[in-house]
Amino acid sequence: MEFRFGQTAIRLTHPDAAALLAAVGARLSARQGFALATLNLDHLVKLGRDAAFRGAYAAQDFVVADGNPVVWLAALGGQRVALVPGSDLVVPLARMAAAKGASVALLGTTETALSAAAGRLQAEAPGLIIARRIAPPMGFDPDGAEARAVLAQLEADRVGLCFLALGAPKQERLAALGRQIAPSVGFASIGAGLDFLAGTQTRAPAWARAIAMEWAWRMLSAPRRLVPRYAACAAILPGQAWQAWRQRR
Repeated sequence: MEFRFGQTAIRLTHPDAAALLAAVGARLSARQGFALATLNLDHLVKLGRDAAFRGAYAAQDFVVADGNPVVWLAALGGQRVALVPGSDLVVPLARMAAAKGASVALLGTTETALSAAAGRLQAEAPGLIIARRIAPPMGFDPDGAEARAVLAQLEADRVGLCFLALGAPKQERLAALGRQIAPSVGFASIGAGLDFLAGTQTRAPAWARAIAMEWAWRMLSAPRRLVPRYAACAAILPGQAWQAWRQRR
């Protein structure tokens, strides 16, 4: 399935979490870096508006469906994929890193959240080595000198996997730059995944996720911020559905 924005095509690369984890394991074993993005409807809105974000997404090695609308659009386009939320990948990726002897860095959110998330990850993934915890300051530029210095240090430290919890589009832009400056590091953009682990943000309950209503639960929890976002998401659905149907044809 391709999502096209002018000359840029964004493809879902793996159908489910098992296929993705197998690919990540192979990269970690070979000390080869990668960039992993989890595509959702809000990202599709941003991709239509932001050329820099499109460039960053095009540089991702792995892209999976993080959001039921993306799963449904892929099905309309003739590709069967499973829902793979970024938040659900954090612990399995950490366990994979521990099994492969790859050290991990946590980058994003706050020092308090990183400390708590690190404790949870080491409990869930025995033997996990957390080499660095980096909480960037407000206004952190994912393309700036500070970002480049951080990426160079990750490469020098031989970090195997770096979780990016900066939110879109910063985390995907930083991962794309990381593929140039830190080619042996794997970058996984996981949004609020570390905050959920730390307990500094509350994820939608399992029942809401099971009936594909996580978006409604989130919107009701922060309507001023999320109602405009979800309105923009709803507005692009007809065009994306038409594009998907044309691919199937």
